[in-house]
Amino acid sequence: MFRIECPWCGTRDMVEFTYVGDGTLTRPALGARTGHFEHVYLRANPKGTHVELWHHVAGCRQHVAVKRDTLTHEILATGGPGEVTAARDDVPKGAAKGETGGMA
Repeated sequence: MFRIECPWCGTRDMVEFTYVGDGTLTRPALGARTGHFEHVYLRANPKGTHVELWHHVAGCRQHVAVKRDTLTHEILATGGPGEVTAARDDVPKGAAKGETGGMA
């Protein structure tokens, strides 16, 4: 188990949160004819630093962006949605070649 720093409530146990998904995805435009299949089904599962969205269901009910290392579960940063981004130097080695890992 790990603890997540909620920007509104402070540090809480992860059991108070529900994982929402990848915090770096952007949805295709509402009327777009392409891109929806890729958005829903074709996801990367990168090793290393990744930005995720979590919902604080047992607290303020806000969404929290969490930058987390998927190998060590170390939380590197938290903030509101859109406030936490993955810097270019955070991209794990091998990710550019399509290397992905299983669930950490």
